[in-house]
Amino acid sequence: MKQIADLTEEEERAADVFRALGNPARLRIVRELARRNVCMTSDLVDVLPLAQSTVSQHLKVLKEAGIIRGETDGDPCYCLEPEAMRWLAAFAVELCCPADACAPGDCE
Repeated sequence: MKQIADLTEEEERAADVFRALGNPARLRIVRELARRNVCMTSDLVDVLPLAQSTVSQHLKVLKEAGIIRGETDGDPCYCLEPEAMRWLAAFAVELCCPADACAPGDCE
């Protein structure tokens, strides 16, 4: 993959987050974590048509992107990283309507 020079730290973070969320299984995991607040790996295996090892790999990618947090000692338990979700929401709003650049109704 070609590198884009001079990306801001925020643009780098966005690329990492969107890359992680670009996989349907990982997106489903994030939605399930939002619905349940906390999940063990086995809970996610029960709702996805994937092997436990595959789910674990997807969890690793999400954790490395900063989207989720979790304990891996004993029974692995994961939840969404609240700061990452707030950042993602703010970033998406800024993409739609940067710094009051659009009038009400323009972004509908």
